[in-house]
Amino acid sequence: MIQPTATPRSWQVLRNSDKTLIATLLLLLSIAMISTAQLVETLEFTLQSLLHIAPFLLLSIALAGYTRASSLDQLLTKVFAGRTAVVVVAAAAFGALSPFCSCGVIPIIAALLAAGMPLPGVMAFWLSSPLMDPEMFVLLTGELGLGFALAKLASATGIGMLAGYATWGAQRLGWFGAPLKVITCSCDSQVVTNPGRTVLRFWRDAERRRSFLNAVKEIGGYLFKWLTLAFILESLLLAYVPVEALAAVLGGDNPWAIPLASVVGVPAYLNGYAAIPTVAGLMELGMSAGAGLAFMIAGGVTSIPAAMAVYALVRRSVFAWYLLLALVGALVAGYGYLAVVGW
Repeated sequence: MIQPTATPRSWQVLRNSDKTLIATLLLLLSIAMISTAQLVETLEFTLQSLLHIAPFLLLSIALAGYTRASSLDQLLTKVFAGRTAVVVVAAAAFGALSPFCSCGVIPIIAALLAAGMPLPGVMAFWLSSPLMDPEMFVLLTGELGLGFALAKLASATGIGMLAGYATWGAQRLGWFGAPLKVITCSCDSQVVTNPGRTVLRFWRDAERRRSFLNAVKEIGGYLFKWLTLAFILESLLLAYVPVEALAAVLGGDNPWAIPLASVVGVPAYLNGYAAIPTVAGLMELGMSAGAGLAFMIAGGVTSIPAAMAVYALVRRSVFAWYLLLALVGALVAGYGYLAVVGW
């Protein structure tokens, strides 16, 4: 009898390793094989960019840690009660300010749907939440300016409301009667199943202090690794993407810049934090602010973690509706911002 071959230890280590870190190392190795000079330039650019954004990064990590340790996130579950019209507005506003990651939203949405909350309110929260949170607002302000950060915050709230009311109208036509799948998720659902009281002075409690430190470690590492990879990609973008080609495709003079940015944004970018320096580099190369916002909106809603969370939770018809709302929302945000700023 042939015994199954044991999996090599090196392969097990590779499978358990952080994939973002592996991608970063492989990218740096590829750059080194192609051009040593470019590797040095990329490393210098990445280090300078990280130092530039460090104050905003530290502040965003502290805000996220405080939100978790003080149980401020528990207050979010209290707004989902009442009539659908009111719930949609509240869900969109709170979603735009919530600190939840794509996977962390799953148990919240599951509990809300299981409790009978209308799908329009859930959809409003779901589309606005991945687009903006306190730490992302701070990082956007540091990289692209307060005006752009406020525009994305307004877009997140507006898209949430658009999604909620559009879903409400669709349901009145008989669509999406049973949106929820059977859910299997390893995310921490404590925020829903075991809500605790809000304690603003969390440092007086040892358990909450540990929660703060764990959040800082977890979120800090998450943001640092994604931003590092993003700055490396931005350095390559600035080095190898011709300005004239970018201006022709996504520049302000192209009447199709915003639709193209919206369509490209849906599959192109993986993480909202990683997109910040990437869009900054594209705008330096000639992409309009409206196209940049459309790119960030489309990719933010449909980033791989967020899309996987949605697909795992709802039926295919709801998932397709979610993608359509993301694309329409990106177009509206891009043209709306273009109309305001004129560029």
